[in-house]
Amino acid sequence: MTSALDTDWMAQGNCADKSPSIFFPSDGVGVEAARRVCEGCPVKDQCLNYALDNRIDHGVWGGTSERERRRILKARGVSATVTTLA
Repeated sequence: MTSALDTDWMAQGNCADKSPSIFFPSDGVGVEAARRVCEGCPVKDQCLNYALDNRIDHGVWGGTSERERRRILKARGVSATVTTLA
């Protein structure tokens, strides 16, 4: 499991200089806009794994929506229950 404190990779992401609000859209159009930022990102896999490992259920992480991450976890046989990061 990726540590909640292991986030140095975030500074290398395509999103590092973008507003966080881009990645927490309220509609499908917003999700697509966020995914475009994620395309070709050098840390896309780390981002996705961070969201999966920490059961982050809001926003676009690693180019995936909340629904897509729930499907990935279900396919892996892992509970999608959100854990609190403390």
